[in-house]
Amino acid sequence: MTYMIDAWLDRPHPYVRILNRDTGEVCALLEDDALDELREQGGLDPAELSTNEPGVVKELVRNLFLFCYARALR
Repeated sequence: MTYMIDAWLDRPHPYVRILNRDTGEVCALLEDDALDELREQGGLDPAELSTNEPGVVKELVRNLFLFCYARALR
């Protein structure tokens, strides 16, 4: 499965979404408090969101999924 990151951090209600590239389905969504928590932990580098390096994007998607699952388990 291939994923795409859709991130809008410079708006009144910022979000980061992970989409299934084939279907467009939203697989994970981070907004408001989740984004703040991720930034405080150092898990979100805006420069990584704009890179085209496959290894960096793959690791970012992996970390975002892990963060979402960890939050869901709390």
